[in-house]
Amino acid sequence: MNAFMGANLRATVDYAGGGSGAGRTKLVEGAIDFAGTDTPMTTDEINKVGGVVELPLYVSPIAVAYNLPGLTGESHVNMTGEVLARVLSGAITRWNDPALAALNPGAALPDQRIIVVGRSDDSGTTKALTTYLATIAPEVWPHEPEETWPLRGGQSGDGTAGMIQTVSAATGTIGYADASKVPATLGTVAVGSNGAYVPVSADAAAAALDAATLGAEADETRLLYTPSHDADGAYPIVLVSYLAARLRYDDAEIAAVVKAYLRFAASTRGQDASVKATGCAPITRQMREKINAAIDKIAA
Repeated sequence: MNAFMGANLRATVDYAGGGSGAGRTKLVEGAIDFAGTDTPMTTDEINKVGGVVELPLYVSPIAVAYNLPGLTGESHVNMTGEVLARVLSGAITRWNDPALAALNPGAALPDQRIIVVGRSDDSGTTKALTTYLATIAPEVWPHEPEETWPLRGGQSGDGTAGMIQTVSAATGTIGYADASKVPATLGTVAVGSNGAYVPVSADAAAAALDAATLGAEADETRLLYTPSHDADGAYPIVLVSYLAARLRYDDAEIAAVVKAYLRFAASTRGQDASVKATGCAPITRQMREKINAAIDKIAA
């Protein structure tokens, strides 16, 4: 955003937080000109707006973070998708369970209870993780993908900061967060993908994005992507966030600024600024071409 305004001195773009739901609501109400959202807009929201573009402009790997002293940094606990689902569902309750030990030969896994931490608030991060679990291990994880953590009885954290604080507060904990927010004091799971265990990184998330496919609800203005869970070298738990804008604006000047900002966000320069600021994965060239074609359809 700051990079855009630095290159467009006559334009002012403000950011107000509050979460994906609040952003979509304000866009529907006409209180804002575009919104960031981790979850695609609903049919009802789109009908109220009168048509939208939804563009995948922020792609972040979701780290599964744990607090086990001695297993941080370059040391990762390996988990397949099925074993991760069993851990997070509570079916595996101790760090030295045979299923974990078999995947981590030589690792000093402690005889300690696993404490699962979920988000207490609605979160696109939660939906990205539960989508992966429901896809990769439906027999173990029967819950539908959703923004609300489906299990009760464990510990919880409010927002990303609350999640990191709760996981950091006690040994044996395991939770999840945007990878760029996980401190070096916590370890991260290397997740099984296509026969290999892949540590979380922006490059590995980019590999998942390179093999992404458009979802069933996508069209030429709603570019809703599903990252690959099993591409070579891909980290399989990835959050795709969207910028949503109106297809039609009453004010031609506002429409022009929105289009300029969206083009900048999709450009190599804009993506480089995001990568530098957040550690996200850049969008692909093919995505950029589709995004610019969708932006062309915005009018006043």
